[in-house]
Amino acid sequence: MSSQYRQSALRVLEIESEAIKQLDQYIDEHFDRACQLLRDCTGKVVVSGMGKSGHIGNKIAATLSSTGTPAFFMHPGEANHGDLGMLTEQDVLLAISNSGETAELLNLLPVIKRLSIPIVAMTNNRHCTLAKHADVVVCIKVEKEACSLGLAPTASTTATLAMGDALAIALLDASGFSSADFALSHPGGSLGRRLLLTVADVMYTGDELPLVDEHETISNALIEISRKGLGMTGVVDKNQKLVGIFTDGDLRRILDDRLDIHRTSVNHVMTPGSVTGNAEMLAVENLNLMEKHKINSMIIVDKNTVPVGALNMHMLLRAGVV
Repeated sequence: MSSQYRQSALRVLEIESEAIKQLDQYIDEHFDRACQLLRDCTGKVVVSGMGKSGHIGNKIAATLSSTGTPAFFMHPGEANHGDLGMLTEQDVLLAISNSGETAELLNLLPVIKRLSIPIVAMTNNRHCTLAKHADVVVCIKVEKEACSLGLAPTASTTATLAMGDALAIALLDASGFSSADFALSHPGGSLGRRLLLTVADVMYTGDELPLVDEHETISNALIEISRKGLGMTGVVDKNQKLVGIFTDGDLRRILDDRLDIHRTSVNHVMTPGSVTGNAEMLAVENLNLMEKHKINSMIIVDKNTVPVGALNMHMLLRAGVV
């Protein structure tokens, strides 16, 4: 029996994968026009659909909203009983119906037309009633459903969801929507922490900041490293500007040089011109910078290169950024 389960599951995945692959042919001038209509919308994209199309439409509306295209879902049944008041003349309707003959959706068309609201239809039939009344038709036709009875919407809903994602991300890319914009609509949970935390929220400051004068001895620099526990110390000049960084790694590199750590100044062995960050950066941007330069710790400076903070990978990990 378990083998039969697997065979059924593999058949479903094969059919649905093929359905998505076949959508390539529908990324055409009609898709371009749909994107332009949605992008030019000065109100909201109102997504509507019944049954399984409605469930998919709800997800598409959520994806659009979270990627920079304001949208909400309107149930066509409820719309026929008062919820049409949600619509304004500045909106665009994204109507989803596999057959294009869904009665609840078609009943909305007279009011939609009276308000002169543009209609983008997602359907498997360019000649259906919904398509005839739409300004643009995005085809989502699939050869067959994954349901062995050919009845339950399966491959068709997968294709609809994928096409909705294609629309949303095409609009995101066209509008220049950034990770900072994304963060504003995702403040909760681990995703919000990754995107909303700034370096200033995470870094050590004040007495916790490891710093030594450039003329201090290596031994004193090591004491500062041990005391502050970040595996490094910033090195500053007489004006308190950062001139370098001295790390545990630098210490290991000089062990064979037989230097007198009690007499040699740290500026002889530090790493000058070290990579720095600023307090206003998103913590995740700082993480990307550290990974790019393959470093585990960093001094944060102000616009005058005066150290104002410090952090390392462990701090970012504790903050939920990594």
